[in-house]
Amino acid sequence: MTQAQSPRWMSVALVLAGIYNLSWGTWTVLFPTMSFAYSGMQFPDKPMYYPQLWQGIGMIVGVYGIAYILAARDPAAKWEIVFVGFLGKFFGPIGFAMGIFTGETQPAALATTIPNDLVWWVPFLLILRHAYQVNRPSTQPVPVAK
Repeated sequence: MTQAQSPRWMSVALVLAGIYNLSWGTWTVLFPTMSFAYSGMQFPDKPMYYPQLWQGIGMIVGVYGIAYILAARDPAAKWEIVFVGFLGKFFGPIGFAMGIFTGETQPAALATTIPNDLVWWVPFLLILRHAYQVNRPSTQPVPVAK
């Protein structure tokens, strides 16, 4: 399997996702409380406990960025990385919606959900579809040696 089997835009999308995640992760590690103000979230009652948790989330997001850049070398072969990333980008908005429903999250937090998660759904799904088409087993019977 070679990168030639994947359209160039897929590698570009993964590099952009990687750069975005590295940037957002770094910003969150360095300035852990700014996301609350930016997204309209209520600042926690005990802020001395929260920065390290938020920095940990930033570190995880940054690590995903490295993985996306590595997957960009051959999106069809590295589909597992894209799949795990898609799961995070899929379940994040579900958690956001649950927070809105329960009143624990302000709708203004959508300002972080759109660029962090929703904008990546289509490219990641298209990459996964392509990877499935490239990697699926052949439907032709294998000749049996006599």
